[in-house]
Amino acid sequence: MTVPTRLPRPMTPPGVAPQENIKKDSKLSFGVVCSSNINRSMEGHVVLGNAGLRVESYGTGTQVRLPGRSAMEPRIFKFGTPYEEMYKSMSATQDDAAFFARNGVLQLCRRGAAVKRAPQRWQDMDSYDIGRHDIAIAFEERIFDAVVEDLQVREPTEDFSPIHVICLDTKDNPHEAALQGRVALELCWLLEANADDLIVKAPEIVEAFQQERMTHTPIKVLYQLCYL
Repeated sequence: MTVPTRLPRPMTPPGVAPQENIKKDSKLSFGVVCSSNINRSMEGHVVLGNAGLRVESYGTGTQVRLPGRSAMEPRIFKFGTPYEEMYKSMSATQDDAAFFARNGVLQLCRRGAAVKRAPQRWQDMDSYDIGRHDIAIAFEERIFDAVVEDLQVREPTEDFSPIHVICLDTKDNPHEAALQGRVALELCWLLEANADDLIVKAPEIVEAFQQERMTHTPIKVLYQLCYL
């Protein structure tokens, strides 16, 4: 199968925020984190970014693992492998292209390539880059734990600034990622509206948000204040 030398840049979901909340400049910087930086965190990256928020996305896994032909045969790539390269690898033959189009992996690679060059691993990022984030949203409890642990073992930066780490537990499939991307956006706008007093307000916002969401969409929400 002939593969284009460069992937076309697809349209991304709008992720539009309420009109009254849209600001020209995002006060806060958000980091969204999943395991492989291709599904849940990338959905969050797209939705938050298209709504006008400052956001970067990451993974915490040791490798980028994508669904293969069976649970025992995942397609594995190193972090830093360009999304375009993943796409080409999984569409090298007509049979592969058809299979990975059916299971949605090619679409995930195309979306990733539309947003940035390659998956990035949270733990491998420089502390200066991580320290620029005010909020880190993890889309699974074990990823939340990994982010908190990483922040606790890093050497403190000169600024020693707070980073509010929040878990929005999300199943790792495109449908759930799309739903929780919108949930994350709702929460981020609440945090953005209280950006000047987050130390006090963030725990209250997260607790109230969980109580409100639990009335119609059960979701585990965790919170931890860290410094870097």
